[in-house]
Amino acid sequence: MSVKIKKGDTVKVIAGKDKGAEGKVIEVLRTESRVIVEGVNRVKRHTKVLNQGGRAGNTGGIVTAEAPIHVSNVMLVEGKGTTRLGSKRVDAEKRRSDGSTYAAQRSVRISRKSGDEV
Repeated sequence: MSVKIKKGDTVKVIAGKDKGAEGKVIEVLRTESRVIVEGVNRVKRHTKVLNQGGRAGNTGGIVTAEAPIHVSNVMLVEGKGTTRLGSKRVDAEKRRSDGSTYAAQRSVRISRKSGDEV
């Protein structure tokens, strides 16, 4: 399954304990098909006190951070609702290293609902 969501996209959670929550994508883990969304799927980790670095040592305690969720549980937010993503090829002008240009095509993400480029 290809991951069409990118870092910086605003997504809405459509399944799981945080269903309905919206947030910005912090990181995309392509090999695991997972994304980390700001403010969603927060977990607490208990860290040990490490005194081995002098002042740079870890103070320890309980740290709250976002855990990854599967990409199938989020949808891209467009306007007031959510949309699926697709792709299409558009004409573009590319430049060679010597300065000359040529016509080519590039792939862009599009909204399945409106057909607009995302």
